[in-house]
Amino acid sequence: MSVDNANIQYFDATRIAGEASLETFIPQMGKRYTNGRNFDRGAGHHSDVSMLSPYVRRRLVLEQDLVNSAIKAHGLEDSEKFIQEVFWRGYFKGWLERRPIIWNLYRDGLIQDLKALNQDLSLRKRVEAAEAGKTGLDYFDNWVEELVETGYLHNHARMWFASIWIFTLELPWRLGADFFFRHLLDGDPASNTLGWHWVAGLHTRGKPYQAQAWNIAKFTNNRFVPRPEDLSGVVEGLVKDEAKGLPDVTPMRKLKTPDPNRPTVLLITEEDCRPEDFDLSSLNLVGCATLAASHLRSPLSVSLIVKKFEQGALGDTATRINLNITKLRAGLPADLARWATLSGATQIVTPYIPTGPLRDWILEAKPSLNEARIDFVEWRRDWDEAIWQYATAGFFKVKKHIPSILEITGIL
Repeated sequence: MSVDNANIQYFDATRIAGEASLETFIPQMGKRYTNGRNFDRGAGHHSDVSMLSPYVRRRLVLEQDLVNSAIKAHGLEDSEKFIQEVFWRGYFKGWLERRPIIWNLYRDGLIQDLKALNQDLSLRKRVEAAEAGKTGLDYFDNWVEELVETGYLHNHARMWFASIWIFTLELPWRLGADFFFRHLLDGDPASNTLGWHWVAGLHTRGKPYQAQAWNIAKFTNNRFVPRPEDLSGVVEGLVKDEAKGLPDVTPMRKLKTPDPNRPTVLLITEEDCRPEDFDLSSLNLVGCATLAASHLRSPLSVSLIVKKFEQGALGDTATRINLNITKLRAGLPADLARWATLSGATQIVTPYIPTGPLRDWILEAKPSLNEARIDFVEWRRDWDEAIWQYATAGFFKVKKHIPSILEITGIL
């Protein structure tokens, strides 16, 4: 076993802990990040990257706070790489929001891939070996162990892992994406699905990512020195398997404005654990609930580490907003309308729920909400609006608009 348990960073799922970690990392957001960000130094030693992603994913720490801190400490030029990495998260979220059918295809394809495991014993054994870290490839098996035990992997390791899963082990990419989604503390429908999409050559069509022995050796400081012959030498990508190409871009969803006169319940989910950033005082609040929904990530069992972090983040949010809280779990979708009705509400208000499993659950709840004449209203952050309007093609379109986005959002 090679995970250094003595130095593993365990995450306290609170806003205070996230912001403290942000303050600690500010001195490293400049050239040190640029020079060291690609190095995977192993569990407990990821000193070159912020490891703030579990907090950012739930908005316990905001993307604009990361960017603002980097610019104030290092200037726009020296913190350019760090800022771009923050924008990649917003780009992927916007890209999937503008092409939600990609999520639907992943979700439905995963169901078919899981069914195939019951019909193909050889495939099932190979998937089980990969998920157990028993492939015989020490680097891959180590990443499995780190992921399962800590809920985290360095971004470069995620790329190598996905490439090896798809092209060397020749396993279905959706099963690998699902394995990540079940275990990553920062697991996000957009970043996870589209990250695997990109490695497979389905995002930038026909340009897959190839894990190479020299690259792994260099950026693990020779902790791992793969034999080139153990990795797939020819990587063609999976375009032929999904030949229809990318779907057309769709407009961003139009949102209603909360009606301040209607009896309202506030719904808090892990999609945004900063409801205090919105104008709660203008609402006629008659109730509030947290909604645990991380189990919706997969038809299979989701990591206990992930569930506990969600529980902690929701609990911390409930404490901060200081309202009487009902704890809900995403079970029968009709339960949402039942809770709102029992609370005496005709309006549910929540921070934006983007494309993904929780959005699917909300859509399943809509008929019962409509029948009970309960409106479901969402707030969308200005930061998301500013980025998502450009998330219609490759990242370059967002990248070239970073200065204007920073101006619009008041950072520059």
